[in-house]
Amino acid sequence: MTKDNNISRRGFLKLFGAGAIATTAAVTGCKSKKQQAIADEYKKQVEPPKGKMTYRQNPTTGDRVSLLGYGMMRLPTLPNAKEGEDPDFDQEMINRQVDYAIEHGLNYFDTSPAYCRGLSERCTGIALHRHKRSEYFVATKLSNFSPETQTREGSIEMYHNSMKELQVDYIDYYLLHSIGGGGMDAFNTRYMENGMLDYLVEERKAGRIRNLGFSYHGDVEVFDTLLSWHDKYKWDFVQIELNYLDWDYANEINDSNTDASYLYAELQKRGIPAVIMEPLIGGRLANVPQFVANELKQRDPEHSVASWAFRYAGTPEGVLTVLSGMTYMEHLRDNLLSYCPLKPLNEQEQRFLDDDIARKLFSMQNIPCNDCKYCMPCPYGLDIPGIFVHYNKCKNEGTLPTDVMDPEYMKLRRQYLIGLDRAVPRLRQANHCIQCGQCEPHCPQNIRIPRELQKIDQFVEDLKQNRSFLEAHQPKEEAADE
Repeated sequence: MTKDNNISRRGFLKLFGAGAIATTAAVTGCKSKKQQAIADEYKKQVEPPKGKMTYRQNPTTGDRVSLLGYGMMRLPTLPNAKEGEDPDFDQEMINRQVDYAIEHGLNYFDTSPAYCRGLSERCTGIALHRHKRSEYFVATKLSNFSPETQTREGSIEMYHNSMKELQVDYIDYYLLHSIGGGGMDAFNTRYMENGMLDYLVEERKAGRIRNLGFSYHGDVEVFDTLLSWHDKYKWDFVQIELNYLDWDYANEINDSNTDASYLYAELQKRGIPAVIMEPLIGGRLANVPQFVANELKQRDPEHSVASWAFRYAGTPEGVLTVLSGMTYMEHLRDNLLSYCPLKPLNEQEQRFLDDDIARKLFSMQNIPCNDCKYCMPCPYGLDIPGIFVHYNKCKNEGTLPTDVMDPEYMKLRRQYLIGLDRAVPRLRQANHCIQCGQCEPHCPQNIRIPRELQKIDQFVEDLKQNRSFLEAHQPKEEAADE
């Protein structure tokens, strides 16, 4: 996928993300008209056909991999949690969705020891172990972010525990997790000084790892360095973020990130297959502003807004599989419709997304949080992604109260503050941030989290102070109206 045969190198962008309709509804406590319309659209969706999945072949192993991969990062949960407690994961629903995915040809499942409070591998292993080992490829990661797991012993223990939790004796696709965060110093600590990269190469030779690669976020020097080592380490695949926002606008929003156009081109030069993460940027490209959704639906009224992003991510020939965290069966069905089979974008459609839709979304300049929760838990109890999701949601829907002269200001201010209290308990809101900065190094999008929380805290405080001023004058205005 190119733009006038000239692949640029700029950076990375994220917009607002509530991963799904039901997720958004749960966060806000109610559905907007737009959310209800999307939910109704899902209800009318047709059943995806069986036997029509598009596959890509891994040039190293010959694996025939489904173009749609299942990201096991946002698993369904049970509605049994008390306020302030984390809900249990719904293993029965996880099993049902995995069964349905495999029935429709999906065979790539991606997890990590860090996902879902450390329980994703276990839940994934339970669901997959009910199927023949030949029916699926499983990917997991050396997620040795904490100091105690960065020793050689700690990293090896994590690696072997992944196989135990997944109930397998080999791993199809194993990744160095999120290289680039913290630069070369962090990479050397996690993988070189402890000898883990060489250890994993030996595990690949022994057959316990079939494909060895890495996922990338952050410092492009680390990405470039690892690719320069390709002749030595023979990377079997590399996982990158790619979507129609990341393609050319990433660095415009955050100069710590790298455009997907550059990442993809560098992999193509070396013939390394790309595994794609965040095709929807945590759901943001499924929940775009209404005026953008109208443009997309006008061009293709029969398919969902999300299908545009999936077709975009799946069109490049160097893409092996596109991962999606599908919390709900409706999302799984819709994504299967995009790839059973894939209808590649034509040049006109690519230009429409690159030059029109991406530009409009870029201009909104939302906080680029994709609700991955890598920043959590906050040592002081803040719900960091919840705060960002609520702010971005209101901005996307055009309901952010910003102009006190707006006739709708009082209504929007009230909606924002009430919605915030429903979405995020008061003790977990931005005004409780002490700017300790412990969250920031963990953010794969390089968001300056304490700074953004401070801005939102000031915004909320301004709304509250404005309320005092305006409501002091409200009785007289109401009396005049009467």
